[in-house]
Parts: sequence; C-alpha cells; structure tokens
Amino acid sequence: MSANKDLTNLVFDDENLQKPDPFSVFTQWLEEAKISEINDANAMALASVDKDGLPDCRIMLLNGMEKNGFVFYTNTHSAKGEEIALNPKACLLFHWKSARRQVRIRGELKPVPAAVSDAYFATRPRGSQIGAHASKQSSSLQTRQELAARVEKLTAEFAGSDVPRPEHWMGFVLEPVQIEFWQNGEFRLHDRMVYTRQNPNYPWQTRRLNP
Repeated sequence: MSANKDLTNLVFDDENLQKPDPFSVFTQWLEEAKISEINDANAMALASVDKDGLPDCRIMLLNGMEKNGFVFYTNTHSAKGEEIALNPKACLLFHWKSARRQVRIRGELKPVPAAVSDAYFATRPRGSQIGAHASKQSSSLQTRQELAARVEKLTAEFAGSDVPRPEHWMGFVLEPVQIEFWQNGEFRLHDRMVYTRQNPNYPWQTRRLNP
C-alpha cells in the first residue's frame, strides 16, 4: 500500500484486499502515524474481562511486534494481570485521530520468554525500573508520599548495581485471530477490511465490511 500525503483519503483497493499480510499493513500505518500523531503513536487500548465477566479497558503502549503477534509488558499483580491470568484473551485498539484510522486486534495472550522480558526491562530508564518494584499496581494507596518513600528506599537499595526485573513484571504477546483496519470515509462511508484466521497456524482470509 503506497503512502498518501492526505491519509484521510487513503482507502483500500481490490489489489491490497487480496494481499494476506495484515502485519505489513499495520507496520506501514504505525510508521505513518508516527508522523501524523502528536505523540505516542504506539498507544493502544487493551480490553480484557474480569472474573465476573465485566469488561475492562485501559490505555497502554505497544512495546514491539513478533512474527505472530503484538507485545506489551505489565505488572501481573495489577487488575489487568489478574484478568489475563483468568482469561488470556484480549482486544487491542489503535486509534490515530489525525489520520482518521483505527485498527482492532483480537486474539489470545501468551507470556513472552523470561529472557525476552529481562532484555526489554534492561532497556527501560532506571527510574522506570525502580518504579516497577515500587508500585503495587492497582492496589489501594493511602498517600502519594507512601509511594515516594518506597521509591526512595529502593533507589538507595539498588545504588551502584543494576536493577533486576521483578518476577511480577513481564511481557505478553497477543497472537491475533482477527485484525480489522478502519479508514474514515466521506459521509460516513468508511472503508473497513478484516483479516481472520482460526489460529496462528492457519492462513489469513480477507473480506470487506459495510461501514
């Protein structure tokens, strides 16, 4: 798919519809979003379901891509970590407002190898590494000073040494079975194309959707 200066007018044509490679389309859209968006083009909504079947959603950052999926990192003691443990299926939503595009990705979540989490954690700013230890994510916090005190204590504790990755901080890869691309159209006649497959071992099937 060729780049277009006016991203709002770019639509899929029949030739692109027949190319079963949603990862390459997503990669191009993400690269174009890095130009069109003010910041955090890799921001995404992650939707999961809790133990009562109640949907939950929050904004996160996409931290990488693999051959079969989309990678992010989180605290497994957090609300989303507990929801993922109970039901390892989720939906990602990217919305690039300036480009008037969105991508919905649905699939199963699997943990990345510990060595991969270690390697990524090592690239994070030192303050973020300490924060991963200090924050008891999603649990109650009496005062901001309580968190600041833990950060101060851990900063002193790790002084002069590398900050190890906490066992509860790790990465997940969402292996998609459905990826839908949405492009804004005039008079709300949007262009929608969806890729589906039974599982990551099956080929992609493509079809258009009504707006």
